Amino acid sequence: MKKSIVYEIMETKSSMYLSQFRLWLCFIITTLVSLSSSTRWYDDHISLKEIHAEETFHFPKNFLFGTASSAYQYEGAYLTDGKTLSNWDVFTNISGKIADGSHGKVAVDHYHRYPGDLDLMEDLGVNSYRLSLSWARILPKGRFGDVNMGGIDHYNRMINDILKTGIEPFVTLTHYDIPQELEYRYGSWLNPQIREDFEHYANICFRHFGDRVKFWSTFNEPNVQVILGYRTGTYPPSRCSKPFGNCSCGDSYIEPLVAAHNIILSHLAAVNLYRTKFQEQQRGQIGIVMNTIWFEPISDSLADRLAADRAQAFYLTWFLDPVVFGRYPREMREILGDDLPEFTKDDLKSSKNALDFIGINQYTSRYAKDCLHSVCEPGKGGSRAEGFVYANALKDGLRLGEPTGVNWLSVYPQGMEEMLMYATERYKNITLYVTENGFGENNTGVLLNDYQRVKFMSNYLDALKRAMRKGADVRGYFAWSLLDNFEWISGYTIRFGMYHVDFSTQERTPRLSASWYKNFIFQHRALSKDDWCLKQKEDTNFFLI
Repeated sequence: MKKSIVYEIMETKSSMYLSQFRLWLCFIITTLVSLSSSTRWYDDHISLKEIHAEETFHFPKNFLFGTASSAYQYEGAYLTDGKTLSNWDVFTNISGKIADGSHGKVAVDHYHRYPGDLDLMEDLGVNSYRLSLSWARILPKGRFGDVNMGGIDHYNRMINDILKTGIEPFVTLTHYDIPQELEYRYGSWLNPQIREDFEHYANICFRHFGDRVKFWSTFNEPNVQVILGYRTGTYPPSRCSKPFGNCSCGDSYIEPLVAAHNIILSHLAAVNLYRTKFQEQQRGQIGIVMNTIWFEPISDSLADRLAADRAQAFYLTWFLDPVVFGRYPREMREILGDDLPEFTKDDLKSSKNALDFIGINQYTSRYAKDCLHSVCEPGKGGSRAEGFVYANALKDGLRLGEPTGVNWLSVYPQGMEEMLMYATERYKNITLYVTENGFGENNTGVLLNDYQRVKFMSNYLDALKRAMRKGADVRGYFAWSLLDNFEWISGYTIRFGMYHVDFSTQERTPRLSASWYKNFIFQHRALSKDDWCLKQKEDTNFFLI
């Protein structure tokens, strides 16, 4: 009897050990498979020590992993529930403006399908969603008309549903699109009146949504908006002059400066409003999102190194320096002189404490070549309006980085690290969010095994981690994008989505990158020091059973 009990106990313990061994073996296999699916592609110059640091790196516990979108590119429903025409509704209706003749009237129908898209985000494991609001959906006629409660009700439902999913909304007030009414009435960003309209719009958004939205961005990529809208004329309102473009009206030298100045003043007005009337009670943050390009000098010459600095001044710090320091960059002031608008004393008062964070949209990098002390080929850029820099130069016939099927996108992960460190050093360790980063491919059918996108994301995230280890205060990363969508003047000819979208049926199908990003988030979900110690104790106890 005693013998059988002993055998039974031994058999039970043996079974328990075998079961635990199988669980542990399963965990090891799963981890190895996960690591193989998220293989890192390291550049030759990265040392083994740095690789080890990559493997042991943990993001802060409050780090935001998300996806990014914009109203015009996603929503559709272009005249639904009281919305009126935006500038992009009008622009896309002009023949020849969009590569495939398409528009965003339906886009990916996110207006109606967002609950299902939130399910996709929840499955990925993201904890934040960056979206923009449609100004024309909330204020169809700007401050000259009533608030459209249909738009307010829609965004209230959407924000509530985002939060119910356990995801934090990260909201941009305007992502290129404005009510066309403001263009018709007074020329939108060329008129100082736009400041009143933007402040009125911001006030309504803060009042209706600010109790739940804790992250606000005033503008998305105003540098792109101004350069393409008022210098080259390829974006609305399609104003330019030769040699930059062939528009019916505009001044490519002066109007970009005027539009940029009014955008900066509008940002300052909205931030001042938020600081004085809403922030203390709502306890949120407010910033601005900029498109960034890392400019690498084409040679080690002093002239080309100074040209790379001027390239940043005429592209990025053009907007950020006035907001942070209350003045335009020195390089712009020296070259443009009196053509550059001036800030008043009241403007400078508003510029103090005008940012809680900077959003960094980082995709690509370029060579910068001096055209101030050197001769540049005609038609290659490098004008006074561009700071006498040819910012798309070729070195030995090649662009900087690996070329892709998207003409403006070259893959150069080091540019992510350099850009984050540049912003950190120039703006005194300000909080940064990578608000967009993604890989585009030509629309060549249903490509689900998007190996190149996985490689891109892996390399750029590794570069982000290197910047964080060097001291950059980066607190979030948003992939562009969850879904294929309307890509501005490229229409639907290029795809950035981790989910393929069949635009005829609106069916969403996951690509390899969706699985990879889900696994990356799971593997890098932060552990606090106490959590890490507890996990180590649990792992040790497991072996001691």
